[in-house]
Parts: sequence; C-alpha cells; structure tokens
Amino acid sequence: MGLTRQYLRYGPAALFGLVGSARGNAAFVALRGERGRCVAVPACEHVFVWDTRKGEKVLILKGLKQEVSCLCPSPDGLHLAVGYEDGSIRIFSLLSGEVIVTFNGHKTAVTALQYDHLGGRLVSGSKDTDVIVWDVVNESGLYRLRGHKDAVTQVLFLKEKNLLVTSGKDTLVKWWDLDTQHCFRTLVGHRTEVWGMALISEEKRLITGSADSELRVWDITYIQEAKDPDEPESKKSKGSSPTAEENTEEDETLELDEHPEERLVKCSKVGSIMREGRDRVVTLATDRTGKILACHGTDAVLEVFSVLSEEEVQKKLEKKMKKAKKKAKQNSEEEPESSVELSLQERIQRVTNIRASSKIKSFDLILSPKGELKIVLLLQNNIIESYNLNLSAQVPQAVRTSKITIGGHRSDVRTLAFSSDNIAILSAAAESVKIWNRSTLQCIRTMDCEYALCSLFVPGDRQVIVGTKTGKLQLYDLASGSLMETLSAHDGALWSIALSPDQRGFVTGGADKCVKFWEFEFVKDESSAQKRLSMKHVRILQLDEDVLCVRYSPNQKLLAVSLLDCTVKIFYVDTLKFFLSLYGHKLPVLCMDISYDGTLIATGSADRNVKIWGLDFGDCHRSLFAHDDSVMYLQFVAKSHLFFTAGKDSKIKQWDADKFEHIQTLEGHHQEVWCLALSPNGDYVVSASHDKSLRLWERTREPLVLEEEREMQREAEYEENVAKEEQPVVAGETQGETGLAGKKTIETIKAAEQIMEAIELYREEMAKLKEHKAICKAAGKEVPFPVNPILRAYGNITPSAYVLEVFKKVKSSELEESLLVLPFSYVPDLLRLFNEYIHLGSEVELLCRALLFLLKIHFGQITSNHMLVTVIENLKKTTISRVSEARDVLGFNMAGLQYLKREIEAKDEVTFFADATDRFEEKKRKRKKKEKMVLAVL
Repeated sequence: MGLTRQYLRYGPAALFGLVGSARGNAAFVALRGERGRCVAVPACEHVFVWDTRKGEKVLILKGLKQEVSCLCPSPDGLHLAVGYEDGSIRIFSLLSGEVIVTFNGHKTAVTALQYDHLGGRLVSGSKDTDVIVWDVVNESGLYRLRGHKDAVTQVLFLKEKNLLVTSGKDTLVKWWDLDTQHCFRTLVGHRTEVWGMALISEEKRLITGSADSELRVWDITYIQEAKDPDEPESKKSKGSSPTAEENTEEDETLELDEHPEERLVKCSKVGSIMREGRDRVVTLATDRTGKILACHGTDAVLEVFSVLSEEEVQKKLEKKMKKAKKKAKQNSEEEPESSVELSLQERIQRVTNIRASSKIKSFDLILSPKGELKIVLLLQNNIIESYNLNLSAQVPQAVRTSKITIGGHRSDVRTLAFSSDNIAILSAAAESVKIWNRSTLQCIRTMDCEYALCSLFVPGDRQVIVGTKTGKLQLYDLASGSLMETLSAHDGALWSIALSPDQRGFVTGGADKCVKFWEFEFVKDESSAQKRLSMKHVRILQLDEDVLCVRYSPNQKLLAVSLLDCTVKIFYVDTLKFFLSLYGHKLPVLCMDISYDGTLIATGSADRNVKIWGLDFGDCHRSLFAHDDSVMYLQFVAKSHLFFTAGKDSKIKQWDADKFEHIQTLEGHHQEVWCLALSPNGDYVVSASHDKSLRLWERTREPLVLEEEREMQREAEYEENVAKEEQPVVAGETQGETGLAGKKTIETIKAAEQIMEAIELYREEMAKLKEHKAICKAAGKEVPFPVNPILRAYGNITPSAYVLEVFKKVKSSELEESLLVLPFSYVPDLLRLFNEYIHLGSEVELLCRALLFLLKIHFGQITSNHMLVTVIENLKKTTISRVSEARDVLGFNMAGLQYLKREIEAKDEVTFFADATDRFEEKKRKRKKKEKMVLAVL
C-alpha cells in the first residue's frame, strides 16, 4: 500500500455575532437567586444566558449539533429544559452549566415544554404529534400520549388536578387524565390552528389563541367540586355565569371519547377578547401568578392584559351594584340584584401595547412583588429588548430598560474579510460593518453602511473598502470608525472586489456589465491639511453580460471574470485582450479563486458543481458535485492546492484540487452559508450564515486520514438510519392512545449489547467454574482458578456482580428501550440474577423497575416456560419483602425529616418572638431616655 497523503483537520473554534436565534423562545432564568435579570435565549445549537442589566453573556449551555427549538426553566430555578430539532431534550444545571439528563423520545423537533408545579415531571410536545410525560427525578419516560393529528403547539399541567391540556395545529384542544393516561375531552370550537393557550383565574379559565384576532375564553368547572353538597352555590360554578351577549355563544365542545371519567371537567366557552393584531397568535402566555396575560402576532406589537383576582372582581361588583341601586332609585324602579354582572372585558382588561423595534419572535414576563412587570422580547433581527411596566400607574407606560445589540448584525452577513496580520475580521451586512478581534471575538468597531455585498482590507489594515448593492464604494477609517469617502462605482449592484497582487489598487465588477480598475492615491483632506487615502478610477473593461465575480492571478498577468451567461472569461491585465473562455457550467458561476502558483482556477456555480481548470490552456481537469444547493463562496488555502467551498446546503467543505478529493465537511451552520474568508496564513476560516451566526474554524495539529474520515461518515450514516428504523413492538400492546415514552437510538442498542456481553461472560465464567470444580475433585487437591482479566479490572469481583455493574451503568432514561431490544434468550439468566441481587438487597428500586418491565413485555414466553416457575415464585417472595423494607426505611426517614422540620420551625418562632421582645424593650428604654432629656431641658 502506497503512502496516503495526510491533511490537518479543521475544527470549530467559536460561534459569535449571534445574540439569539428566532427559532426558539426566550425565558427568564434565576441565576444566583435573582429573578428578572438574566434571560436564556436559543443560539443555534447552544443556549446563551444574558445579563440584561450589563448586556453581557454570563453563561453558555453548550449543545451538540441540532438547533435549539424550545426552552423551559424549572419551577425551582435551578434547571433549564432544552428541546432540540431532532426531538431530544436535555436538562441543564444553571449552577454548573452541565447536562444532567438527556431524554430521547420524539422523532422530530420539540415544540412545547412544561414542568409541573413541583418540578418532578416534564411534559413535551413535538411536531411528530406525540405528547410525552417524563419523570425528571427518576430520569425516565413515563408514557407517550397519542391523539393529535398535527404538531403540538402548547402543553399545560393543571396544578390541583392530575390533568394535562394540550393544543395542536389540528385545531383541537385535548384534556388528558394522567391517572388513567387517556384523553377524556376534546374541544373543537376552533376553525383554525390553535397556536397558544394559557390558564388564568386560579386555573378556572382557559384562554386559547388561533389564526384570527380572537382570544377565546373557556370556563373550567371541576365536576366533583360542583357536585359537592356541602359547598355553597357561589363556589360550584367556577367563574360567574356569562352575560346576555355571551350566552348567545354556543358551548362549542364535543366529547369525542366516551369514558366513565368523561365528566371530570366541564369546559364551556364564555366569550372572546379581541386583539388589535389581525394575524395569527405566535405566543400567548401569562406570568407565574396568572395575573398578567400577554400575546403577540407576527408583527412588532406585544399586547398586555390584566386579569382581575376574585377580590378585585367582588369590589367591582359592589361598585356596580351601588350604581345600579342609585340609578334604580332615581328612576323609581325596582332593579333585581342578580342582573348586575361583570362582562368578560371588565374581568380581563387591556393594560397597554408595547411596540418593539422589530418583529417579535417570543417573549417572557415576570411580575415582581412590588407590582412592576418585567418583560423580555426576543426579536427577529438578532436583538433582545427588556421593558419595565409600572402597573400601579394610572396610565401604565412601558419603559425600555435595555437593548442587547452589540454582539451581532441586524441582518444576514453577506461579506467577510481577514486582515493581513490574521487578527481582525471584517463582517458587513445590510446596515453595518463590524470589525471583530479574532482572539477575543469582541466587536471593536461598528460603522453604518449601505447594503454590503463585498469588502476588503486596504494594505496596512488601517482602512476598509465596502462594495454595496447600489453600486457604491465606501471607504472607512478604522481608527476613527468614520466613513472617509463614497464613490459611485457602478450603475447596478457591485458584486465583486479583488485586491491587486502588487497592492497598489483593486478591481471591481458589477451588474452594469463593467469591470473597473482602481488605484490607491493620497489626496489633501479639505477639513485638515493632512493627506488621506482615496481611490482613483483608471481603466474600464466593458462586457456583454453582468459581472458576478472578478479575480486576479497571483502574478497580476491575468484577470478572471465570471459572467451571467454561465462562462468565465480570462483577460490579459495589461492590454485587456481576451485570452480564454471557460464554459461548462449550466448555471452562472457565483464564486471562483486562483491558486497561489497561478496554475489552477476553481469555479463554483449555482448548478451545485465545482470545476477545476488549468489556467494555461483552459482545460477542465475535473468537475465535482460539491453541494446539495448553490455554491456561494470558494477560496484557496494560502500556499496550497486545497480550497474551501460554502453552499446554500448549510455546509462548508474542503477539497484537494490535485487529487480531486473531498477532504472534510465542516458542519455547524443550520441555514444557508452566504460567505467565508480564510486567514492569510491558512490557520483560520470564518463563515457567515442565514442563521445570523458567524463561526470561526481553526486548523488543528490533528492529522486527517481520508480512509478514517470515510469510515466515520459511514458510521454516522448507520447511526442515523438506526434512529429512523421502526420502533420495536411490545407483544399484546396495540397502537392506541398511550405508548412507551422512549425511542430506539444507537445508545440504547449499545446498552443492550453491553448487557448481552456481560451475560455471555457470566455464562462462560459459570461453565469454567463448574469445569474447575470437576478438575479439583479429580485431582484431589485445590488447583488455582484463572481470573478473567475483565473481572480483575473491576477488582476481582464475581461474574454476577459484574453483570450488576454493567446494568447500573445503563442510563435511567434508556433502560426500558435497552431491555426492549434485548433477545429473550438472555432474559431467563437475567431473572435468576435479579433474584440473587434483590435477595442481597442491592439496587432494589432499579431491579424492580427492570423486572416489572421484562414481565410486561415477555409475559407470554415467561409464563409458558416451566423452568422459570420457581424463579418467578422466589422473585415474588424476595421482591415483596425487600420493597416493604425499603418502604419502611423511606417512611422512617420521612417521619424523621418532618420532626426535624417542626423542631426548626418551633426554634425559629421562639427566636422571632425573642427578637421582637428585645426590640420592644430597646424602644422602651430609648423613649424613657428621651423623656428624661426633655424634662432636663425644661
């Protein structure tokens, strides 16, 4: 085998230029016990936690590859649940920033997450139409609820009852009884998708938002409470009876599921609140107390409503009653008291509208004990805005308290450039040019510009030139951050700019079918006597088609020009005479570059191909299918024949132009990659994408062997296919409303394989032990038994103890799925081992959980196997005794903790009263002293 050429691997170094992604939702998080200051926002695959007061990034919760789609902080404020595009859920600790639990159950993006009020359970909804309830404490899935026909949009736990409400794009709102795990009521009063839901008035009212400007309000009545004979009549009807106008609305509910528990809850429509926005509801939410309701559509306006409490409703009713009585007296009429009712609009009042600087993508709100409302908005244009709203004011006005913008551009970055010393990075978008420090990733200059399409650093790195969509050249001074000069260079868009190799000038190409040559010159500044840099137009090359890209050869003898007619024309620079025409692309060439030695030119086209040509004769060496969409940018690595391409398929690829081989793919961006730039030394690549992020890639010292890279790609494809395979079916279980929470992944398969290997080792060792005993008996003396090296590594443990060690290492969230793919031939051995372990009293809880699951999925085979009858009988005895022992220990510990709690509370009360007495005595002494002083003066 010949020598294989080794390359150096490029790896991700940093993600910057991003404040927050618009795909997920923003959420207030409590850091260091302070609420309403820090906000968590999705940032591609990571989650950034920003301090809104300082405008600083305080924590990064690092993800893997998939984009974040949903966030939900836990009620205790210590954890953050993060849902991803691939359906996985990871729970992070906000104290350490580490992942605590990973749940895999959904096939597609997680769209809704919600904790119960204690934080022990987490419910998730997804685009795959399933709802899954997870046990956070036990780190396992409880069950899957099926019923929606389209993506789930919102999930809500009811605190008092063990009920769940879910809404979906299938226009339905479903009520689930979590005790029996079935849907007992379906609301079908919506004509379009239900985009959001919120519970208000102590969970007695449900508000739903759909594709119109109506917020529908539903009264919730718990039937058991309403039937309670001891309750007064006023409490039976949860919420007052609807007014005359509202009575005209029909009870638009339909009981689709006939069950005995069908009458748990009565839900009837009582009316609607009209929004000002005419489009669909994007987010509808309340604060933790349920006093404030807010919603927004696809525009820049957040509408805030206040929900009256029972006390406030009573006060309003009394006032209304007094007015009615007064009016009745004046008209000398007898007014019946019962006719005085509050309308829905009076119970849910509009507070104010908050207009943001751009379209709102999501929001979160928190009501402080002082009555001040804090609101955070995540906007479409990479901005986080914070507002304060004083609700006690007569006319509440929202005041913007902070705006986090410095960390990124408002629109997509369309051009990038590296300075000659590899330290500074230029990025330009539709509204601004930013200069970044590569090592710290801090933005050091921001300058306003027109819509930028191309850019370069002027030799010396003190000025930059930007070409715009209107055909202008803008020259900026970096020291002052000011615009020095603007020239109208082209009549159409200025698509491309290239610095001449002698660094005395540059060339531009535009949509006006012209290539223009420019030289740098010094001119006298009018404001000061000093000279400043300027640009002088020296020559022009007129062509028949729009110019898309221009590049100089390194010896400055040739100029390559890409045209809209899908060809690349090569001209001599000195005479501007035509030299070669490179044709073969089916669509226009959007990007190209010439190698450092001037022998090769690589062209990237909208036809998804990259062609490598010789510059001596213009022959096509090779055509490569490079990307799944248009090739947007192409650049050679300095002093090599390796080059990078960026495509609209969100990938960046490295190629070898000599061997025509694909070397590696840099995956990280989640949407189209518009441009990239290589540092002059070739150590760094920076790229910009439609996902608003800038990414820095660094050349590592790690060698990359192509055969190994291909093998890794095949493994990744296999793992992806495993996840897409059909899920294993449990015997006797129909595809009904409920199912297992987990799904088959490569991790669950690996865990099952490890259990199988451990049982195989156990069988081998037991057979060897039997054989060894026979040898010892025949020899009449003790022969040393060879210890298995694996068991020796674990500290000379027994084979059965090794199986338990392997079993304990299986993640709690993957246990059921691992046992589901385990062949039945291993189950009898596993049951015998379980009997042994439980008898010894080790890991009772884990083993009982696994035992019950195995009995459930292999019930038929276990009961029909006569060899397992004694094993099951023994398991029955040992399990019941050990579980009751564990329960007794748990009960004793609980009682002890309750006792300690009472002791501490009693001590605190005594301390409180002692402190109060001391303070009272101190005040008394001070008063007497003051009186004595007054008497002395008199």
